[in-house]
Amino acid sequence: MPENHSLVRLESGTPPSAAGPADERRRVPRPLTGREKAAIVVRLLLNEGADIPLEDLPEELQVRLTQQMGQMGLVDRVTLDAVAREFSDALEGVGLSFPHGLAGALSAMDGKLAPSTAARLRKEAGVRRMGDPWARLRGLDPSELAGIAQSESTEVAAVLLSKLETAKAAAMLGKLPGPMARRIAFAVSRTGKVTPEAVERIGWSLVGQLDSKPVSAFPLAPGERIGAILNQSPAETREGLLSALEEEDAEFAESVRKVIFTFAHIPDRVAARDVPAVIRAADTATLVTALAGAREEADRAAAEHLLGNMSSRMADNLREEMADRGKVKRAEAEAAMADLVGTIRTLAQEGTITLVEAGEEEDE
Repeated sequence: MPENHSLVRLESGTPPSAAGPADERRRVPRPLTGREKAAIVVRLLLNEGADIPLEDLPEELQVRLTQQMGQMGLVDRVTLDAVAREFSDALEGVGLSFPHGLAGALSAMDGKLAPSTAARLRKEAGVRRMGDPWARLRGLDPSELAGIAQSESTEVAAVLLSKLETAKAAAMLGKLPGPMARRIAFAVSRTGKVTPEAVERIGWSLVGQLDSKPVSAFPLAPGERIGAILNQSPAETREGLLSALEEEDAEFAESVRKVIFTFAHIPDRVAARDVPAVIRAADTATLVTALAGAREEADRAAAEHLLGNMSSRMADNLREEMADRGKVKRAEAEAAMADLVGTIRTLAQEGTITLVEAGEEEDE
């Protein structure tokens, strides 16, 4: 190999003519620039199958690194070992690593900053084009993604759909009206020639729209907040307020009704297969009080739904305890029913059971 391309050299002071057999030659690593060492380290890691996020580097550094790798040629083992040792020593000396750039810092601080502060900083990160916009978009709820798709053109929605994981993409489509979902799915067939640069611009545009939305002071929508309050209210108060809401704003009242989940809704919301899990988790005394206090027709139907989907032995035992319990005061019964519904909600949040969505039919 010509000397100007060699990555090995004899130890300083050893004339080439005096070099003896191979075991008498002393080889030392060739002095390398920082860029050459970086190229060697990256190549070594890639050979070992490491997943290196080179795309997070500034574009200019990606270009320089790639150009340097194209100029390296062969590297002897002595030089490789020396670079690897130097890299290993540098890693061992690292005590703490911080994320790169503002976008990375925001990801590390996710959930720890005030929403208004995070929104302002995120907007700044978006202006600087830092990080991956699609990583943030993929983290959104399917309902939020569906809202974005409905506000964008069909072509942009098709790009959004294509950048999501399969399960989340399917969930997003399920939140869209049928005709719109079909148009977006068909538009995916026209995304074959979309360039990476265009996809990145679309991603930053969508993130910019998210950042431009004002931060809400409340985590829940108005209908969800009122619904949660009415879930804990006496039946008379709840029905009276719902009637008044329907007279004032029928649409808002409907959104509240969708959130309300009371003892009477158990047959519609709790699948028969999940009743045993509810019975196991419920406090026995509370369960007996709720079942014994079911007087209204809807409440009695809920009680029979529970009793009819557990073992006959357990149902008989509960019926005996209900008879021994005798008449239950209305306020005491409503408190027990609310407590039982709270247990059901907790099981659903933990993933132990799956509530049937309002308006949906229970799967067989």
